Amino acid sequence: MKKKKNQNYSCVHAGELKDTVYGGATAPIYTSTTYDYRGPGTNLYPRYFNTPNQVALAQKMAVLENTESAMIFGSGMAAISAVFMAFLKNGDHIIMQRAIYGGTSHFAAAEFDRVGITYTMLEHINEDTLQESLQENTRMVYIETPSNPLLEVTDIEMVSAFAKANSLITAIDNTFASPINQNPADFGIDLIIHSATKYLGGHSDICAGTVSGSQKHMETLWNTAKNYGGSLSDVTVHLLERSIKTLGLRVKQQSKTALKLATFLERHPDLEKVNYPGLKTHPQYKIAKKQMYGFGGMMSFELKEHVDHNDFLEELKVIKPALSLAGVESTILSPAQTSHSLLTPEERAEQGITDRLLRFSVGIEELNILIDDIEQAIEKSRKR
Repeated sequence: MKKKKNQNYSCVHAGELKDTVYGGATAPIYTSTTYDYRGPGTNLYPRYFNTPNQVALAQKMAVLENTESAMIFGSGMAAISAVFMAFLKNGDHIIMQRAIYGGTSHFAAAEFDRVGITYTMLEHINEDTLQESLQENTRMVYIETPSNPLLEVTDIEMVSAFAKANSLITAIDNTFASPINQNPADFGIDLIIHSATKYLGGHSDICAGTVSGSQKHMETLWNTAKNYGGSLSDVTVHLLERSIKTLGLRVKQQSKTALKLATFLERHPDLEKVNYPGLKTHPQYKIAKKQMYGFGGMMSFELKEHVDHNDFLEELKVIKPALSLAGVESTILSPAQTSHSLLTPEERAEQGITDRLLRFSVGIEELNILIDDIEQAIEKSRKR
């Protein structure tokens, strides 16, 4: 795939809110919730997603995702749920990928039946499974790629072509890739969603979400989103805008380190399997290479039975066992004990998630430090 140009410039300067009073290098923060209705703009109000800081950051996200427009939300789930409720109604059907964020699948299970929306979850998305799942009332296809936690890759262009041929809306959770490594709009996807809590924030201290798309789709989204009140505080918007300025530098470094680390771990005698789309042994490597600029900082790996996975987590000194992901610090967790803990062991096994599977978010630490930490933890965790 052709390399995208000027990403760092866009991270810093796109949608730049200028300080016209003092000429400061950073954007001013407009914290007011009350604006003169006679002044510039119309009905400025945080819940309407139209305050100065929100608008500026939305413009930046639109540039980064190659879309016409964008909106900033209070969390990734606020963004996801707003998309569902804006484009689906009673009697509609949605096709979803099963390997998606746990909060998304829980929303489907908890809310769709209640409002009369039916859904089909597919283990693997391809032309055949999409066609088999298509119904007269199907309105949307929802995917996440790379997926959590097995880093499966879905062919974005294929999904888009199928959806357009059947007049369906497409939505993607692009969190794992980030706008630096993947731009689904270039392949025809309608709505691009991010949990900005992850790579966009990047420092494990911001909770936010974004949706990018065409002006037409964003107007539809706004009409629903304003009623649910999922907007983000302008102070946090400012912090998120500040963090995105280094997004390109962070993600490129994390991707570079992750590829080298995955290559090392794939040959490690104490590991059963490594899931990383940048490995040539990955089953969807060719698809990932076609649609991604870089392969990202997320991976998962499975320890062999002679290594106690709980002891391994306890022995890590640098890598933090923690929820969430994509911060500057490397973190790791057990999906069986967290995101997929509500599933039975049999259900997890069907999805390829064992108790020994660990999801690893690579930070910006040097490669040798991460390797040394993993090595010493394995050495201390071998069953005697």
